[in-house]
Amino acid sequence: MATVKLGDRGAEVRRLQTLLTSALRARLKVDGHFGARTQQAVVQLQKMKSLPQDGVVGPKTWAALGQRYSPLPKLERVVAPGDAPWMKVAQDELGVHEDALPGHHNKRIIEYHSTTTLKATTDETPWCSSFVNWAITKAGYRGTNNALARSWLAWGKAADPPRSGAVTVIKKKGAASDQATGSATGFHVGFYVSSTPTAVRLLGGNQSDQVKYSSFSLQSYEVRGYRWPG
Repeated sequence: MATVKLGDRGAEVRRLQTLLTSALRARLKVDGHFGARTQQAVVQLQKMKSLPQDGVVGPKTWAALGQRYSPLPKLERVVAPGDAPWMKVAQDELGVHEDALPGHHNKRIIEYHSTTTLKATTDETPWCSSFVNWAITKAGYRGTNNALARSWLAWGKAADPPRSGAVTVIKKKGAASDQATGSATGFHVGFYVSSTPTAVRLLGGNQSDQVKYSSFSLQSYEVRGYRWPG
């Protein structure tokens, strides 16, 4: 998470507003604009957490919200407008991270889980498929409603060769689990960004505990399928 303050706009501010709404049980409009009401909510949180009440959201304030401080990843514009509308939804979630505070869970990730029948209540439950379900659903499509990454292999239709935004299922070679994706089965799902002869690049959730772009080596992973809404 990067520093944000009065007057800022964008995905980081929307993420802040979502977290503040949960932390303060406040009715704060999630519009991506750091206005006076958002600043007041920040000061309220800072007061509650005994932090300097400057209304600026830096490392300590992000930490009070259970988030790790880091610059927002550079946005990769890889999808033509209207081609894969779920990619815009997914891109707006870049940087959403598991809650760093012991015993706390990021409510945004819990929201992702709500789109599956599992409806997990912790951000430590593998959430890559929950994230894909959430983004697909927000874009107006029907997902698998399933928390398992491999469930996407039966969704929609094949997209081979892959298109930007294709739902991509990969599997860790020779392993039943994968620490990099938090997978207990070795399967992972995300959205296709690009590929080379040696790697596939995905935008997904639960990639190093967050929503981010990651490149997966084809020496270590195999692509099990590319899917598109049917």
